[in-house]
Amino acid sequence: MKISVDTQSCVSSGQCVLLAPETFDQNEDDGTVVLLAAEPPSGEEDAVRQAELTCPAAAIRLSGA
Repeated sequence: MKISVDTQSCVSSGQCVLLAPETFDQNEDDGTVVLLAAEPPSGEEDAVRQAELTCPAAAIRLSGA
């Protein structure tokens, strides 16, 4: 699974970080999503899928899921 994020769409809710902290972080300046890994670490795949579904701005996209 490949992960991409749209920082322009991100509304800085932080749900992705709460759900998958090894994959996502937030920019210290504006709170937008920061992608830590283009592929989820082992064991975090389900959390990344949940983050995609939970994101209020649909800023997370998964391919090859």
